[in-house]
Parts: sequence; structure tokens; C-alpha cells
Amino acid sequence: MLPLPAFVALVLGYLAIRTLLSEGRPLLVAFLMTCALQSLLVTAVVGYQTAWLRPALPVVATVIPPLAWITFQGALVSRLPVRAMALHGAAPAFTLFCRIFAPETTDVVVLLVFAGYGVAILIRLHGTADMPLARLEAGRVPAAIWQVLGWALIASAISDVLIAVAFASGHAGWAGWLITISSSLILLALGMLSGSPAASGPQEEEDEDDQPAAAPIPQTSQEDVDILARLEAFLSREPLHLEPNLTLTRLARRLHLPEKRLSAAVNRTTGANVSRYINGWRIRHACGLIENGQSVTEAMLDSGFNTKSNFNREFLRETGVAPSTWREKAQALTNVTPLAKAT
Repeated sequence: MLPLPAFVALVLGYLAIRTLLSEGRPLLVAFLMTCALQSLLVTAVVGYQTAWLRPALPVVATVIPPLAWITFQGALVSRLPVRAMALHGAAPAFTLFCRIFAPETTDVVVLLVFAGYGVAILIRLHGTADMPLARLEAGRVPAAIWQVLGWALIASAISDVLIAVAFASGHAGWAGWLITISSSLILLALGMLSGSPAASGPQEEEDEDDQPAAAPIPQTSQEDVDILARLEAFLSREPLHLEPNLTLTRLARRLHLPEKRLSAAVNRTTGANVSRYINGWRIRHACGLIENGQSVTEAMLDSGFNTKSNFNREFLRETGVAPSTWREKAQALTNVTPLAKAT
């Protein structure tokens, strides 16, 4: 009996409250609540024919893409200053202006806002080896999630085109179904994906005595090798890689290097990004713990992983076998008698 957009609004509202109580993250909460509000408006306008709310639909809709971009930047790339965030308010402000003074242009503006921000997220992700604020444990999962979110924004723009075609061809009934289904699915995807732990980086801990270098080191292959040697010596001395919330930003601070310089050096020297390189250290540590008798779960937690899926994926990539198989082999070697070993 509950309309689909209303159900989506409840799910998004729950995600927003859970995020607020467990992690804070006001930007992510604002993004989820805006998606929930849009679902409620779709419910009222399409499901219950509340016509007086219809003008608010495009205005609230164009708040979502800028908030998605700001949340994406703040979770994985860099903290945006307040002034930069305020500039993104131009999208809904211009939509409101068009809705009042040129309503026939509103649909085109909404389409361009969604498509523009979706493309911007995909461009930002393209060719980026590391997300500075993302947990290194998660590997490329946060980037993949935000790639889906970028395409979801573009899909919303495409659905607007289909809705306009339905109205133009005289099939207004189709338009109602398209609005209900497409908006509900897209808003639910945006909310659930952005609300997942892998999509957002940890609250960054500032180290007062660990500041990045003011100027980047010249890019030469020998200096790349030297940087990697510094990194390996540091990790051998201080096992920072065992901290689950480690990010590229924090690692670069501890080495007194710019994030991009460290990322480029690791990438050129090892052929892997920083996330994969650090997870390699973690997996080798986990292998030793398993061989010494620890359970797979204990080894996972003691090696800097928070989730079993990330651990299993990285373990298989690094060793070629599952953690349980590695443990079985370790137990088999332990149970071999000295005579059998000699043989």
C-alpha cells in the first residue's frame, strides 16, 4: 500500500539517521536527507496529485548533484572550503530563477545539472590512481562506487529526456510511471551507495607534528626509488599499515611528502597504486599470523582490515589462494612429523 517513492524516502531517511548517529558527516547526512526529501515530493506530486508542490520538484532535484559532488570531494579527494561549497548553490538558485521567469527552460536546466555533475565525477575519477582520503584497506572499491554514482546522475538526465518524449508524444501516463520508477531507483542507488562505508573515507586525524613538504620533489626515477626505500624503512620501523583507517593523506604526512608525489613514486616504482602496495604489506603480515596459529578473522583484524570481503579479495590477489586454504596448508605443515619432514 505504500508508494514506491515513499518507501525509498524511508530507506534514505534511515541511512541519514544511521550515518548521523554513527559517524557524524554532516555533508553526507545532508545529501541523504535531500534525496529523501525529493522522494517525498515525488510521492506527493505523482502519487497523491499534490499539484502545488510540483514547482519544488526541479529546484530540490538540482540540489542533489552539487551535494553529491561536494560529498565525493570531501570523502575521497580533499576538503572543500566553505566558499567553494557555496558556489555550487548556483545550480539550484538558477533552477529556481528559471522556474519563476522561464518555466519552459527548467527541464533542460535540470538535465544539464545532473549530466554535468555526473560527467565531472567520472572525469575526476578517470586516471586517478589513489583517492587521498579513502581508506587504503578498501582498494579501488570507493572509486568504483562513486563511478556508479556518476553514471546514476547521468542516468537521471537520460530519464528526464525520456519523460519529456513521453509528454511530447501524448503519453502522459507513461511519464508518470517513468518519474516514479526512475527517480525512485536512482535516488535509492545514490543514497545506498554513498551511505556505504567504502564510499566515504574516515574522519581524518590531524597530526600536529606531521606536515607535508611545501614543495614537491623533482620527478626522477632515482628519487622514486629513494622515496620507496624511505617508505619501506618507515613501515618496517613503524607499522602504520596495520591501522585500519590509514589513508594516503596521513601516510604522506608521516613521510613529509606531498600526496601526489608519494602516489606517483609508488606507482612508477612498483606498478601498483598506494592502496594495493599497502595492502600487500598487510596480507604478508596476515600470512605470518595465520602460519603462527591465529584464525583467519584474528589475522584479518590484526592486519588492518575492517571487512572480510576486502581482506579475501586482497588475500587472493596477493597469494593466489583464499585465506582458509592458506590456513589449511599452514596446519598441514605444522602437523608433519620430524621423520616425514626429513624424508
